[in-house]
Amino acid sequence: MKKTVNLTAEGKAELEQELKDLIAQRPVIAERLATARAFGDLSENQEYSDARAEQKTVENRIAEIEDTLKNAAIIKTRKSDKVNIGSTVNITMSGKKFTYTVVGPVEANPLEGKISHESPIGKELLGRKVGEDFKFNGKKVVIESIA
Repeated sequence: MKKTVNLTAEGKAELEQELKDLIAQRPVIAERLATARAFGDLSENQEYSDARAEQKTVENRIAEIEDTLKNAAIIKTRKSDKVNIGSTVNITMSGKKFTYTVVGPVEANPLEGKISHESPIGKELLGRKVGEDFKFNGKKVVIESIA
C-alpha cells in the first residue's frame, strides 16, 4: 500500500516545475549519449559513462517525483490558533527568533525554514498555541505567532 505524501500547494508546484525541468533535460542527455557513442569504444569512453550516469540520475528523480505527486495529499492551510501542518510559526529559542513552516517530510528543508511535522521540533510544535512555552533540547522555546 502506498503512503500518502503531505504537500503544501507551493511544494506541489515546486515539484511539478522540477519535473518539467528534468523532462526537458532528456533530449539534451540523449544528444550527449549519441555524440559520445560516435567516439567509438564505449568501455573506455568517459563522456559516455558520464552521460549515462546523468541519465540514470535524472530518470530516477523523475520517477521519484511522479510517485510523490501521484500519492500527494495537499495540505489545506487554515487559520487556527494551534500549530498544524502548513502553519508558519515564529518562535523564540534561547533569546533567538526563528520562523518555521511546518510541512511534510518530502518538502522539508531546514535551510529554507521548512521543517517536517515528523522532525523532533515539528512534533513538539504541533498542537501548541501562541504564548505557550516548552523545553526543546534543554532550551526554552516560546511560540510568538502562528500564521
